[in-house]
Amino acid sequence: MSTFDDRERAEEAKYAHDSALSFKVMNRRNKLLGLWAAELLDLRGKDADEYAKSVVRSDLEEPGDEDVFRKIRGDLDAKGVDRSDARIREHMAELIAVAREQVMKEIKD
Repeated sequence: MSTFDDRERAEEAKYAHDSALSFKVMNRRNKLLGLWAAELLDLRGKDADEYAKSVVRSDLEEPGDEDVFRKIRGDLDAKGVDRSDARIREHMAELIAVAREQVMKEIKD
């Protein structure tokens, strides 16, 4: 039974690792997205950093990306920034690869 137990523990550890990695990647993506939107909203320095943090926090409202999308969409609309839903979603998708690369680089360093 020891081999089975070892295999089960290994699978649980892999799942925990993959879940933690995915969480870090999504948080990084949301931060990058927040910084992108901050630039569009003409926020700089500490204001841009605080805005990016608010985007990261918005992802805790519900599972999936809709809470983050709604935040960005609402904030851009409130300031009259013209970006299509498709462009926002496209940028969200593009930033996942960037975020994954950054997180993986940090892990290796």
